[in-house]
Amino acid sequence: MHLIKTAIVEDEKACSEQLTKYLERYANEHDVEIQAEIYPNGDEFLSVGRSFDVIFMDIEMPGTDGLSVVKRLRETDGDVIVFFVTGLAQYAVNGYEVRAFDFMVKPVGYYDFAIKFSRAVESIAGKRKCEIWVKSRQGKKLVTADKLMYVEIMRHNLVFHTTEGDVFGTGTLKSVTEVFEGLPFALCNQCYYVNLSYVTEVRGLYVYVGSDKIQISLPKKKEFMRALNDYLATGGRR
Repeated sequence: MHLIKTAIVEDEKACSEQLTKYLERYANEHDVEIQAEIYPNGDEFLSVGRSFDVIFMDIEMPGTDGLSVVKRLRETDGDVIVFFVTGLAQYAVNGYEVRAFDFMVKPVGYYDFAIKFSRAVESIAGKRKCEIWVKSRQGKKLVTADKLMYVEIMRHNLVFHTTEGDVFGTGTLKSVTEVFEGLPFALCNQCYYVNLSYVTEVRGLYVYVGSDKIQISLPKKKEFMRALNDYLATGGRR
């Protein structure tokens, strides 16, 4: 298992310290490497702009609240696992609107933490197995499903739009769909293969993937919307 990068966004020092200790204990008990960074509020977290595997997000904080922070985060990162940590359970339900993985109610006990975090670790391990080597004239580059927003084909040239920039290669879109079969990807037309984790909005015949606007063809719309609705019905989880 590779390093698991986590962020704790919490204005209560006692809670952030407790979660840090839980992560250290979990790492020792399960022989995994975990890195934790602490942010006292959502605004500071957003300003840093780093990517993480797991985020523990408080809901009620000074400045931008946790739900709003994750809404903004989802515009560029549809795949990161988010746990909402809150003292009020009724607030946590709203977290599913932004595809929260789960929630933890304060005070968080280690047993509950370990069970839920184990599910996150399993999810991360599964995602990291899904990858494709993109061939180009310059060589090869590894692209993983969790960082891939959508694939575009222009003649026989492929463009892999990732959270870390565009990767150019050659091949067919069919070969890409075969690699990611079973993952939440869907064709919105013959030229675009979309990671549903990064869909932020569907308006008419257009789907917004992050900040990009892509046209949905009429023949593909019904199939694409069915795939998206099925994905959302499961809580937006892989």
